[in-house]
Amino acid sequence: MSIFAILLLFFGLSQAYWSWRGYRFAAARIRGRAARFAVCGVVVAVYAILYQLNLGAWRARESPVHLTARDALLSAPFLWWAATSLFGFLVVILLAIPRAVAWAVRRLQAGPEVQSPARRGFLEQTATVVTAAPFVAGAYGMLYGRLNLEVAPQTIRLARLPRAFEGFRICQLSDIHIGPFMPAEEIRKYAAIANAQKAEMIVLTGDFVTFDGRTQEAVVDALSGLRAPFGVYGCLGNHDAWCVVEDSITALFRRRGVRILRGERVAIEAGGERFNLIGVDFQSPRRFGPSPAVVNLLGNIAGFVEPGQVNILLSHNPDTFDKAAELGVDLSIAGHTHGGQAALEFISPEIAPTRLVTPYVAGWFRKPGGQLYVNRGIGTIFIPIRVGAPPEITVYQLSRGEAV
Repeated sequence: MSIFAILLLFFGLSQAYWSWRGYRFAAARIRGRAARFAVCGVVVAVYAILYQLNLGAWRARESPVHLTARDALLSAPFLWWAATSLFGFLVVILLAIPRAVAWAVRRLQAGPEVQSPARRGFLEQTATVVTAAPFVAGAYGMLYGRLNLEVAPQTIRLARLPRAFEGFRICQLSDIHIGPFMPAEEIRKYAAIANAQKAEMIVLTGDFVTFDGRTQEAVVDALSGLRAPFGVYGCLGNHDAWCVVEDSITALFRRRGVRILRGERVAIEAGGERFNLIGVDFQSPRRFGPSPAVVNLLGNIAGFVEPGQVNILLSHNPDTFDKAAELGVDLSIAGHTHGGQAALEFISPEIAPTRLVTPYVAGWFRKPGGQLYVNRGIGTIFIPIRVGAPPEITVYQLSRGEAV
């Protein structure tokens, strides 16, 4: 059974559970049977309509590039409910496990249950608060967390860095995902923030579109104001491949002065010295959505790596890092993960769903042969919520020296 099928089954169970809880809530407050059924019928009808509008036959076939009234009033509340009810159901299960174990132990010992009413009330109130936490966190993540941009400075020490590039700054934007919850006007705002960093170079690391290739012109236009003395470069992501816009969006960017590197390299020169910038399309060691598995990971860049010079790789997927380090790539710049999008790093940096598929969720990593930085991106997919993984623009400052 695929991960998607498991999630779908779990979502169905969560909706059945909350329906039962909702009916019990109504039964305790609406004594009349006819009135209670009428209220429940209205709730079910509203849910069915919202489901059809968002996930069913009535969903929009074309993704808007501006926030519409439909998205704000109908899509956002339903998507909030879909995500938070799922996590809330998971919390219910986690809370039920110790209670079930304690009940089983008492049954085996054939002892009576001894629990004061005060203790029972306290435990019930605590369970209610904990169960409500995902709903509150989801509202925070939708209304504030996904917009709480962080401009993250990151010093990168490279032993072979030419002296002409001491202090050279690179600004990174990633995972744009244009759509109703990352509209064109919002992208222009982020582009202006990137320009305000006054970096020598700007790089874009893929996923410009989400699921609708017809949005490619709008996202290119929104990013067309990016300017840097040494140019604006980029690579493509998996969503760009899924929407089959790799060739067309590359051409659109080229007309706006942005060079997308697709298994290519370019020499960045200053003061008679240079470093080697390489870019690749999305690559993965495993099957990822409709894309076939890439067995020969980064095999198409082996000849582009220049020994004795600093090599910097733009690769949407951070999973290329291991191979890149083997090939002699000094610095890999990636995105793709959204930092987990819903991560509980304030509890532990290990708590992020993305760790199920990659160890490189967000931030700086180092291994013999190279370094990696994973940008959290600015957009979202599926659910317009960010918790513990705020959107990010990274500003790298290159410095000569050993990585520590």
